[in-house]
Amino acid sequence: MIRKLNGSDRRVLTFPVVYPGEDIAISTLLTSLISLSNSISTFQHTFFTGNKRNARNAIRLTQLLQPFLYEIRNHNPDLPDPVALCLSELHVTFQKLLFLLEDLTREGARLRMLMESERVAAEFRVVSRAVATALDIFPFGAVEVSEEAEEQVLLLMKQAREARFEVELDDERAVMGVMSILNQFENRVAPDEGELKRVIEYIGVCRWSECNREVKFLEGEIGFEGLNEEKKRKVSFLSSLMGFMSYCRCVVMEVVDGEEGNNKKSDASNESEMILSCVSSDDFLCPISLELMRDPVTIETGHTYDRSSILKWLKSGNATCPKTGKRLSSTELVPNLVLRRLVQQYCSVNGIPFADSGRRNRDITRTVQPGSVAAEEAMKMVSGFLCGRIENGRGEEKNRAAFEMRLLSKTSIFCRSCLVEAGSVPLLLILLSSSDSSAQENAIAALLNLSKYSKSRAQMVENWGLEFIVGVLNKGEKMEARQHAAAVLFYLASSNAEHGNKIGEEPEAIPSLIRLIEDGADRSQKNGLVAMFGLLKHPENVKRVITAGAVPLLVNILKTCEKDDIITDSLAILATIAERSDGTAAILKIGALDVAVEILSSSSASRMGMEHCVSLLLCLSLNGGGDVVAHLVKKASLMGPLYSQLSEGTSRGSKKASALIRVLHDFYERRSFGFKAPVIPREQFIHVW
Repeated sequence: MIRKLNGSDRRVLTFPVVYPGEDIAISTLLTSLISLSNSISTFQHTFFTGNKRNARNAIRLTQLLQPFLYEIRNHNPDLPDPVALCLSELHVTFQKLLFLLEDLTREGARLRMLMESERVAAEFRVVSRAVATALDIFPFGAVEVSEEAEEQVLLLMKQAREARFEVELDDERAVMGVMSILNQFENRVAPDEGELKRVIEYIGVCRWSECNREVKFLEGEIGFEGLNEEKKRKVSFLSSLMGFMSYCRCVVMEVVDGEEGNNKKSDASNESEMILSCVSSDDFLCPISLELMRDPVTIETGHTYDRSSILKWLKSGNATCPKTGKRLSSTELVPNLVLRRLVQQYCSVNGIPFADSGRRNRDITRTVQPGSVAAEEAMKMVSGFLCGRIENGRGEEKNRAAFEMRLLSKTSIFCRSCLVEAGSVPLLLILLSSSDSSAQENAIAALLNLSKYSKSRAQMVENWGLEFIVGVLNKGEKMEARQHAAAVLFYLASSNAEHGNKIGEEPEAIPSLIRLIEDGADRSQKNGLVAMFGLLKHPENVKRVITAGAVPLLVNILKTCEKDDIITDSLAILATIAERSDGTAAILKIGALDVAVEILSSSSASRMGMEHCVSLLLCLSLNGGGDVVAHLVKKASLMGPLYSQLSEGTSRGSKKASALIRVLHDFYERRSFGFKAPVIPREQFIHVW
């Protein structure tokens, strides 16, 4: 009637209630109110993390009102207007109660709701008093209601006012147990396993998958909080709880259950990838800066921009929407959380670092800070425990430890630092030679996450890690392991040119990347291409890539592939190879010139793909001699897209397009007027790269 109530897309203990409109029919309002009460009744036999008695009493209060509501609807076709005020207040109160019950039963939020027991009890008191206040204004004299129903409502009002809704004793004990364990963490004392079990069993967390949901939920809560002065304490407390549950997941839970434990993608993950496959990467670019949006916000007109870009626009005195030109009556910026999550998922899938410049100092998952002392010490204990398992455990114990490292290393930079300091890198590298395909995959996936932390990369190279990683890339037990290995090489090569050279010196490194790209799977191609691009930062690797036969493979991808990101990566590699004369010769030999012209002329590639395509043609023109330029001059379809790049491309793309246009014009003028020397010296174009 008013809206679909669904708590899955909101944060806990927030109550976005909607007030019924003034023109709503009382009959409609009554029907919606009864529907709400029925929804609340469905929680009657549900397990509650805490406030069990308070929740049952609130549900009973609602159920006692149902006969009264049915009687009003069935026996009073024409209700007086004063009834609407009472029913509207009840409707708002029932919405809030439903939200509260959803939070108390939400999967993953059990520990958080236990620790909020006092606040939750207070919310139940507010709801109870609100019900009594709403019924106070009901005009019994003007509405046909049975004497029994009226007496029942008056009794209910009295009970609602007098109900205490206090924190329950068992909840208090459980909260004290959690605080005691957090205090032990702070004092670097490993808590008793029995104490941990008592707490998590009290909140109904008995399996690994349930514990994992708690960790993920708390991680999400921390991600939404800021680190300003007002919220530092809250972030610290949430971090402590997350440390508590992470410790329980790794140390207390004996068996990994659920889909994630079997290394399968969850439904949510599959759905995310399906969504991403239907979205163009250009949709994630800010219309102002043409860069990937880190903090997308929506303005009054419904258009979305990156927060930093639109703020600069507004601060410059512009009071209009940049896309529509419409004057803004409000400069309120509404965070586009759905788009932000999609951008994060896109970056994760494509191996793009997601450094949120607008919130860099506020997002605890992006810093080396632990969030709290308890979280810090808990994570150090967990890291040491897992390293011991890999070093001294049996086969399955090693695999389980590598799996937990894989999960923890995704959580935050701080977790990565703890694992690295505990000595995980050499142990994981040794595990890569395991014949257990699951252990090998978990180990290389953990190393991939750790490779995003600068200190781990040197350790990988110093501990003969390149040989192990290339070994997995070449003959990994699973294709997923080979894909992860390629991604590790990308981070190693892109962070340090010397690391890239050492990778290139491994005989099987580049040939294995080529075989991975030839596999044809999207993830294989993507990881193989970005790893190869990272290697090209070292000049020696360009010749190695050419010798290994990468050029024909890349050109074939341009001819046959329909994936924008794969085409873009292939063009980026070819453009880099073309910067060398031998690279240009290899590309021209395979007949790639016309392929590049066709891509640019069709405008089918992404914005970045077009930029790389222009860069490729510019390099081929400068290094390929007059025959190449003469060939391009004959292509009438080329100039339109090049001029479009001047206005629609990125700043770098615009400069490259301008340089190529001048090269073509220069050649045309020299040919027309018989000049032997170029009008514009070649050196003038080099600096625009």
